[in-house]
Amino acid sequence: MIYDVAIVGGGPAGLSAALYARRAARTALVIEKSRAGGQLGATAAIENYPGVMRESGEALAGRMAEQCAGFGADFAEGCVTEYALRGDVKALRTAEAEFLAKTVIIASGRRPLPLGARGEAEFVGRGISYCATCDGPMFSGLDVYVAGGGDSAVEEAMYLTKFARKVTLVHRRDSLRAARTLQERAFANEKLSFVWDSVIREACGGDVLDGLVIENLKTGAISEVRADDGMMGLFIFIGLLPNTEGLDGLVELDKGHIVTDEEMRTNLAGVFAAGDVRRKPLRQVVTAVADGAIAAMQADRHICGLGDVT
Repeated sequence: MIYDVAIVGGGPAGLSAALYARRAARTALVIEKSRAGGQLGATAAIENYPGVMRESGEALAGRMAEQCAGFGADFAEGCVTEYALRGDVKALRTAEAEFLAKTVIIASGRRPLPLGARGEAEFVGRGISYCATCDGPMFSGLDVYVAGGGDSAVEEAMYLTKFARKVTLVHRRDSLRAARTLQERAFANEKLSFVWDSVIREACGGDVLDGLVIENLKTGAISEVRADDGMMGLFIFIGLLPNTEGLDGLVELDKGHIVTDEEMRTNLAGVFAAGDVRRKPLRQVVTAVADGAIAAMQADRHICGLGDVT
């Protein structure tokens, strides 16, 4: 089968694209490597999406996916490892299958940036995590550290106070980068404390994480913290990397992000990008769904041979 629109990524941008493609009577396939919703599905609380007062990202993502399926979008699980994007019919290959489409929308999002501390890889899944929503309950009653200082780090740190005995946020600067409202809530949370001007240099332990080595960047002082209960948690939220593996040399990239115009067009005919994977000034759920809608409409115009929007 040759789909009208193949969408790489099942986050808000990809699901929005699928919805608008189906409403335009186009066959649409969403290829997602994990769970529908992408980073949205792992967000503890959403309160800045119009019409949503406050709910979990998982719930919102679930409704988006259900809506797309209700309109007849197809879903496939897998990670696209090879792209053939030139010509009238594009090919997307995963380890299990090959999918063909007249147009492609790349909405593959971004993934957590590793901290780079010694021992980090060794303790992933054994005390180190990049998803508070996924793993927070595992640290009930334990001490938890969070690396980062932006919106995500502060939001997830506050979420973790629901489970942890104490949460300590370690930030390399002397002030947070998070939105002012988030900072006010964080400073008012009695279970949340801060270590300023510092970075985590090493993760230590045996079978599980039970210690961290922290360096103060201003004084050079090295300190070590140890778990009181034989285990501690470290959650890392220092940034995200675009998922553009396999696209270098095919589409134009800027620091790993896909370059598009305002209509989500890339430098390749019939290939569009939407959401956090593209170069843009603001990455939020609301901008992702807008990108997806625009990309789907442009894909429809491309198939019709209507060219650019005037």
